[in-house]
Amino acid sequence: MGRFGAVVFIALLVLVCGSVHVRSDGSDHRYKDGESVPLYANKVGPFHNPSETYRYFDLPFCVPDHVKEKKEALGEVLNGDRLVSAPYKLDFLQEKDSVSVCKKKLSKEEVAKFRAAVDKDYYFQMYYDDLPIWGFIGKVDKEGKEPSDFKYYLYKHIHFDIFYNKDRVIEINVRTDPNALVNLTEDKEVDVEFLYTVKWKETTTPFENRMDKYSQSSSLPHHLEIHWFSIINSCVTVLLLTGFLATILMRVLKNDFVKYAHDDESAEDQEETGWKYIHGDVFRYPKHKSLFAACLGSGTQLFTLTVFIFILALVGVFYPYNRGALFTALVVIYALTSGIAGYVATSFYCQLEGSNWVRNLLLTGCLFCGPLFLTFCFLNTVAIAYTATAALPFGTIVVIVLIWTLVTSPLLVLGGIAGKNSKAEFQAPVRTTKYPREIPSLPWYRGTIPQMAMAGFLPFSAIYIELYYIFASVWGHRIYTIYSILFIVFIILLIVTAFITVALTYFQLAAEDHEWWWRSFLCGGSTGLFIYAYCLYYYYARSDMSGFMQTSFFFGYMACVCYGFFLMLGAIGFRAALLFVRHIYRSIKCE
Repeated sequence: MGRFGAVVFIALLVLVCGSVHVRSDGSDHRYKDGESVPLYANKVGPFHNPSETYRYFDLPFCVPDHVKEKKEALGEVLNGDRLVSAPYKLDFLQEKDSVSVCKKKLSKEEVAKFRAAVDKDYYFQMYYDDLPIWGFIGKVDKEGKEPSDFKYYLYKHIHFDIFYNKDRVIEINVRTDPNALVNLTEDKEVDVEFLYTVKWKETTTPFENRMDKYSQSSSLPHHLEIHWFSIINSCVTVLLLTGFLATILMRVLKNDFVKYAHDDESAEDQEETGWKYIHGDVFRYPKHKSLFAACLGSGTQLFTLTVFIFILALVGVFYPYNRGALFTALVVIYALTSGIAGYVATSFYCQLEGSNWVRNLLLTGCLFCGPLFLTFCFLNTVAIAYTATAALPFGTIVVIVLIWTLVTSPLLVLGGIAGKNSKAEFQAPVRTTKYPREIPSLPWYRGTIPQMAMAGFLPFSAIYIELYYIFASVWGHRIYTIYSILFIVFIILLIVTAFITVALTYFQLAAEDHEWWWRSFLCGGSTGLFIYAYCLYYYYARSDMSGFMQTSFFFGYMACVCYGFFLMLGAIGFRAALLFVRHIYRSIKCE
């Protein structure tokens, strides 16, 4: 597997790095005086609903004579980008003053369309030489108290301020003229002339640093202070928890070892209690072992996927507005790591003496992809009904299906065959008895759900500050670039999850409850449920999202993400518990 892993990693780096760097028209971003520089209009949409975006020309703006659609990479399409040539001509170093784009007579329907857009705070987004620009399309004058007294205005004059260094574009800013307005308040035809002004200014900023202004917003001192506070808070939690658990477990285990060693030497007529006395049951295979092995395989694959994404982020692949880079990376890496899921699931299933490994492999393949596919089908239908850019074109769906059938599935099968042929045995340090021991009746707080609530709370408390910034980036317009801090938080999350699962497994075994397999997985993964609960809080308390489409996108895709977290952290929790259980039972003499 070591050599296989190395080959996969190299293939990943080549594929992802090759597919995520989006170029404008294949140019090298160098221009001569008067040369045409590509300007693409991307999308428009309500500012507070980042998933609800529409094509730029869905609103009745001036349409150029030849609308040229830009060919897009897979990640860009998944990101909802639909780039078309914009109606403005911004040739290199050519200044323009109040140049007319077009004159239009807006019909009543077009006025109503623009008014509805202005009312919802619509913004537009464009790309000029691969630099993002955006602005609002109009404003609402709320002088009156009643909504019926509000006045709606459309901006008709756009100012482009462009900075250049020698033969390259470095920065572009957009302003709308607050005095050049069109009144859209009444339902009547309106004559409008759309204008634009272009000003060029020289700058000394080198071309290599032109993206810095977008990434610096998340590295501002007061933001960094909050992030470091969050990390220190998490580290203190980890240290306290780790110290507390280590002390208790070491002391308790030491006492247990001494006591059990003493018990062996003393009379045999003592009442048997504690974790040693269920040694004949503790390695009894769990119920539904095919599903258990599939969960473990999928969780391990998602963990590998997360690690690869972090490596690419830390290397600097996901710089701001590298359109669709993250989506491309997720699709490609998920497809290439499916062999890991197949290998882990099938080899573990065979260790648990399972016979129907083909069914286990099918279950592993569908465990995460199945719910994701159903969610996608529903949300894509919603997007099509809204005619939003989030609706994937048929060609893209075909590409994703082909990736699944030609890459994901064969690798899953190959991994499964390798896992079946690995002939690894489950190394239980003690023998399992023929008949299971009865589990004593336990108080309510030792049940699965109370234990999951306890297990999920601590890891969640270590990450919740960072969660806000990630949500504001994914479901808002904030930019997140401090991946190093995010990586530290991820490591902390793994450590806390492992420790809390080990502690709860120990207390469960000490209460002579030997059904710890599923419990350790569920306790490890319960942080995913806490993250989903945080989604509810974020939606109602921290965001201004509204409308059926945005709500269904937010809760639908976050359900898939949290389910992925559940599987990943569940696998981590179980692996930690298994190491611990093997260790303590290896340390005592069992008849």
